[in-house]
Amino acid sequence: MDYTPHTEEDIAQMKTAVGIANVEELFADIPAKYILRQLPDIPAPLSEQETISLLKGISRKNVLPRLTLTGAGAYHHYIPSIVGHIINRAEFYTAYTPYQAEISQGILQAIYEYQTMIAHLTGMEIANASMYDGASAMAEAAILSAKTLNRSRILIARSVHPEYRAVVRTYCWANGYSLYEIPFAKSGQTDIELLQQELAHDVAAVLVQSPNFFGSIEDISPIAAAVHGCGGLLVAGFTDGTALGVLKPAGELGADFVVGEGQSFGNPLNYGGPYLGVFAAREKFLRRIPGRLVGATVDKNGRRGFVLTLQTREQHIRREKATSNICSNEALCAMAAGVYLATLGKNLQKLAALNVQKTQYLRGQLLRLPGWQEVFSAPVYNEFVLSCPDAKKVNKKLGEAGIIGGYELHKDYPEMENALLFCATEMLTKDDIDRVISTIK
Repeated sequence: MDYTPHTEEDIAQMKTAVGIANVEELFADIPAKYILRQLPDIPAPLSEQETISLLKGISRKNVLPRLTLTGAGAYHHYIPSIVGHIINRAEFYTAYTPYQAEISQGILQAIYEYQTMIAHLTGMEIANASMYDGASAMAEAAILSAKTLNRSRILIARSVHPEYRAVVRTYCWANGYSLYEIPFAKSGQTDIELLQQELAHDVAAVLVQSPNFFGSIEDISPIAAAVHGCGGLLVAGFTDGTALGVLKPAGELGADFVVGEGQSFGNPLNYGGPYLGVFAAREKFLRRIPGRLVGATVDKNGRRGFVLTLQTREQHIRREKATSNICSNEALCAMAAGVYLATLGKNLQKLAALNVQKTQYLRGQLLRLPGWQEVFSAPVYNEFVLSCPDAKKVNKKLGEAGIIGGYELHKDYPEMENALLFCATEMLTKDDIDRVISTIK
C-alpha cells in the first residue's frame, strides 16, 4: 500500500506514550559523530529513460570472463531456457512457501515433486522443502544428531568445504558442542584410521563430503560402518549435485543424512546467492528435521491435494521446543531445481559423465606442463588439485586472457602452497581447454 507519513498529532501521542520530549532522545545512545545532521547532496531524481541509460553505462564497466576453471562450491553449469520460463511465471514467483499455503496448490505440488526427486537422488526416505544453502543444511544435521543422541562431540573431515566447516563451527559454539577436524590422507580422502581413533561413545555425528572439497570421491561405506559402530550418525554432504548422476547415493551406502548445495540444479552463480540447501534423511528423523515438509493427501471429495505436513517453525505452537530456527525454504530456488531435474530426467547421468570426461582431459593436459604434478591419488568427479611452479603467476596470466583460473588452496590449507583446485563442467569445450593450456605455456 502507499506510504502514509505520521501526522504531528500521531508523533505527539507516541512521544507521550514512550515518555520522551522529542524524537532525538530515541538516538541518545548513538555517539554524536555518527549522527547525520544534514542530508548529503543527493542529485535530483531521474526519469525512467535516464535511469536505464545510467545503469547501462555502469554495467558496461563489468568485465565478464570468457570462461571459468573455478568450482570450490559454486559451479558453472548450463541452465535450460525452460527453467527461467517456468520460475518467472507469476504463479510461482515467490521466495517463500506462502502462508495459507493450501490455497497455493501449484507451489505445494512443485515442492512435493522437488522433495521426491531429492529423496531418489540421495537414496534417502525423506527430504525437506529445502534450506538456505549447503552449509546451513550440514550444520543443522550436525546439531540435530547431537540433540537426538544427547552427545556432545562432532567430528568433521578437514576435506569438507572450508566455509561449511566454519558454519558448523559456529553452530557448535552456539549450542555448546565440541567440534574436532579429521585430517585427510595422501589420497585426498578422509583418513579413516585417524577417524577411528577419535570415535567414542560421546561422538554424535561424523560429517564428510563426497566429492569433497578437493574433488576426491570418498569411500562412504567403511566410514558409515565405523560411525555406526560407536552409535553415532553419519552426515554425508556434497557441493555439486550433478555428481549424483553417476555416484552411488550416500543413502544407499549407510549415511543417516545427506545434505548439500543444490545450486548446480538450475540456479545461476549469481555472485554467491541465493543458493539452495538440500536436506534428506532417514524416515525415523521425520519429526526432528529442520524446515518444513510438504505432503500429499486427498480432500473430502477424494481429489489429490497437497499440504504443509510438518513444520518446526518456532513462531508456531512449538516455540522453544522447535528443533530449528530455520523456518523458511528457498521456494524459488527449489522450484528451479525441480524444473531442471524434471527437464534432464535420466540425462543427468549423461551430463555427469560429460563432466567427468572434460575433467580428465583438462587434468591430463595440465599434467603435461613442466613442473605440474598431481597432489592426491583418489578418483575425482569434476574437480582436482594440481601443484605448479607458481600458482599466482598462472592465475594472473589466465586472468589477463579473460579466464578465471584455479582456486588457490593455500588460503584455506596453508601447507598447500602453489596448489590449485581446478573445475571442469560441461560448459568447457575442447577448444576452451586447449586455449587454457596454450595460455599457461
